[in-house]
Amino acid sequence: MDKSFHYLLAASAALFQRRVMAELTGLGLTAGQPKVLDYLGLHDGSMQKDIAAGCQIDPATLTGLLNRMEEKGLIQRRTLPGDRRSYHVYLTEQGWECQKLARRTLEAKADQVLAQFSSNERQELEEALFRLCRAMTDMEVLQ
Repeated sequence: MDKSFHYLLAASAALFQRRVMAELTGLGLTAGQPKVLDYLGLHDGSMQKDIAAGCQIDPATLTGLLNRMEEKGLIQRRTLPGDRRSYHVYLTEQGWECQKLARRTLEAKADQVLAQFSSNERQELEEALFRLCRAMTDMEVLQ
């Protein structure tokens, strides 16, 4: 296995995603949808641009994801009174059920993967990953 930073980061994300999706196959979710469900669980009623930014998903890709989620009855898009241009995305009852299952799966898989780490190591890893995300987000702003 290549030990370069870029390889390990990409491989870790892909391996974790694969484990999560294997666990959620019965829900009929596609890649990216568990992340959107998780985000909406914390930010129900968000605008699409905020979901895209919060999930690090290209807005055009998010539109396709949301279309499929709406067709499955997981979300609904609504405008707010006085603002017909911006759609806000809400979980439906079925969406909340999927969100809860997705959240439990994400947490369980994280616990499995991180079981070999001490609580201090886990905290340090999470902090380092947070700083990494912040640095890469700041780099995008500068470009």
